[in-house]
Amino acid sequence: MQLSAGKLWGMRRMADANGRFKMTAVDQRPPIKGPIAKHHGTEEAPWQDVARFKTLLVETLQDASSAMLLDPHYAIPMGLDRFSPTKGLIVTLEDSLFHETDGGRTSSQIDDWSVEKIKRMGGDAVKVLAWYRPDASADVCRAQQDYTKAIGEACARYDIPFLFELLVYPLKGDADQTKDYVEMQGKRADHVLQSVEEFAKPDYGVDVFKLESPVNAADADGSASVQAVFDEMGRLSGRPWVMLSAGAGKPEFRAILEHAYAAGASGYLAGRAIWLDAFGKYPDWAAMEADLRGEANAYMADLNALTDAKALPWQDHPLFGGKAGITPADASFRHVYEGM
Repeated sequence: MQLSAGKLWGMRRMADANGRFKMTAVDQRPPIKGPIAKHHGTEEAPWQDVARFKTLLVETLQDASSAMLLDPHYAIPMGLDRFSPTKGLIVTLEDSLFHETDGGRTSSQIDDWSVEKIKRMGGDAVKVLAWYRPDASADVCRAQQDYTKAIGEACARYDIPFLFELLVYPLKGDADQTKDYVEMQGKRADHVLQSVEEFAKPDYGVDVFKLESPVNAADADGSASVQAVFDEMGRLSGRPWVMLSAGAGKPEFRAILEHAYAAGASGYLAGRAIWLDAFGKYPDWAAMEADLRGEANAYMADLNALTDAKALPWQDHPLFGGKAGITPADASFRHVYEGM
C-alpha cells in the first residue's frame, strides 16, 4: 500500500525526520476546564484562562514535539500565532460533549468545523476521538461506526491524514462509573482489542491509530503476558499507531511505551502525563511555566530518547511493504510537467 500525496505529506509533517511520532496533546477540554472552573467557583471556566494555559503549553512544549494537537475552541484562537510552522499541526474535530444514552455514548462534531475547514486552515491531520464499546447497543455501535466512516471519507476526499482515537468507557450498570476523560478502571483487554479490530477495517479510512493501553496503566509491568496483549493490539491495528496517556502518571506511561514499542508502535500522542503536574499549580502562572520548562521538558526528553531507540518509524510499517511512498496515481502527475 502507498499513500496519496496529501496523506504522505501530512504523515511526514507529524513525525520527526526519522519517521517517529513525538506528539503533544493540547486539545483536552474537560480535564482543563473542570479544575479551572472549580477554582473560580463558577459553572464554566473563564475562556481566557483555559486558552492562556493551552498557549503556555504550545510555547513551552513545542520544541520537544514533532507535532501538536490543538482544539478549535481554545488552543487555536489564542495559541496558533505562537505555534511554530516547523511543527506538524493536528486539529481535533470531535466535540468534548458526548451523548450518553442507556445503550452507550455517541460522538458529535464541533459546530462550524469540518475536515474541509481543517485542510483549508493548513492542518496536517484530522484527529477524532470515538468512545466505543463493542458490547454497547447495536444502534450506538452503528452510530459510532457511521460517524467514523464519514470522517474517513472526508479525509480521503480532502487528502489529509485521519488520526483516530479509541477509548472504552463504562456502560450503564458497570462499576467505576465516570464521565471524565480518564482511563476506565477495570477495563477489559478484549473490549480494547475488539474495538481496534473493528476500526482497522479499510472502509473507516484510518491512517494512524491513537490507542489506549489494553491493560490498566498500573498493570503494565513488563511481563510476558502483558506484552502478548500489546502484541495482539499491534497486529490488529494493521497500520501505524501511537499511544495516548489517558491521564496515566509519568512512570506508568513510560512503562506503557516500553510495551507498545516492543509491539511495533511508532510513537506517542500524550498530554496529561507530560503537563498535568504543572497544571496542578494553577493559578500560579510562573510556577506552571517553570515546571513545564523544567520537569515536563525533562520527561519529554526521556520519552523521546526511548522513542528514538525503540519505536518503529511509521514509513517502515509492514502495511507499506517496508517503505511508504506516493501512490502511482499521484506520481503520474509528473508526466504533465515532463511534457511541458
